[in-house]
Amino acid sequence: MTVETPGPAQPCLFCKIVAGDIPTTVVAESENAVAFNDIDPKAPVHALVVPRDHHVNVTELAAADPDLLAELVDLGSRVAGQLADGQFRLIFNNGTRAGQSVFHVHGHVLAGTDLGWTPA
Repeated sequence: MTVETPGPAQPCLFCKIVAGDIPTTVVAESENAVAFNDIDPKAPVHALVVPRDHHVNVTELAAADPDLLAELVDLGSRVAGQLADGQFRLIFNNGTRAGQSVFHVHGHVLAGTDLGWTPA
């Protein structure tokens, strides 16, 4: 199943962040991925892990480069270990109905507190 990018093509926000064109607070990085603080945090630790290369969503990334997806998970774990107690939630929104608003795959790393469950 393919999830389409809604609306007209626009320059990718996360590609601009990765390129350094938009300032952010980088909390960790690896060869192929970057983690930076979310601008609207939902937990004491709320970082986004994104690949340096553009992939639209997690499904596309898993099919194209499963090793890169594993690298994102590892980077999320490193962020949680460095900024919290190592326990974390990692969320990928896949498509507009799932809450994806930036169409460059990104995982939300949430940590630093007891997390409840509010799926919708």
